[in-house]
Amino acid sequence: MKYFFTADLHFGHYNIIKYCNRPFKNLEHMNSELISRWNERVKLGDVVFVNGDFCLTRSSEAPDTRLKGTDWEKKLNGKIIFTAGNHDKNNATKTCIQGLVICLGGKRMFMVHNPKYVNTDFKINLVGHIHQNWKIKRVGVKSVAINVGVDVWDFYPVTINEILSRYAKWLKIEKLKKKKKA
Repeated sequence: MKYFFTADLHFGHYNIIKYCNRPFKNLEHMNSELISRWNERVKLGDVVFVNGDFCLTRSSEAPDTRLKGTDWEKKLNGKIIFTAGNHDKNNATKTCIQGLVICLGGKRMFMVHNPKYVNTDFKINLVGHIHQNWKIKRVGVKSVAINVGVDVWDFYPVTINEILSRYAKWLKIEKLKKKKKA
């Protein structure tokens, strides 16, 4: 069993293609590509933490979408654990989880959709919400926010090892920057 992380899939959200400059021809292409990339990596026994904004239904931005969150879930491999995002009010994910503590890869991390609510008591915060704006950002003195959203991970869910590897590279770059300033 593997653990994966992702956020901001926005299944059924036509305008997200334009808002985030996603490389898809249309909504059908985006939805099918997201499903394909998810199932390419995630196997039936795996667990996927979806950090908000899973899908859009019953919205002016998704007028032709009749699928609910549970319909999208049936198309995806693995067991899904949802944290609430700002677009998850009417999509049937029905999660009451606003934030979550995760212990994996020898690290204790806090997971919350919106970076505005990171917990600086944790060295690592896993976030979504900001799409392609950044992948890793310092928050507070000793904390970072790592964006697990699909827009910065080539539209795939990512493992904790991939996240921690990217974080280690980021730390090296930050240390080099400090040395140059000194």
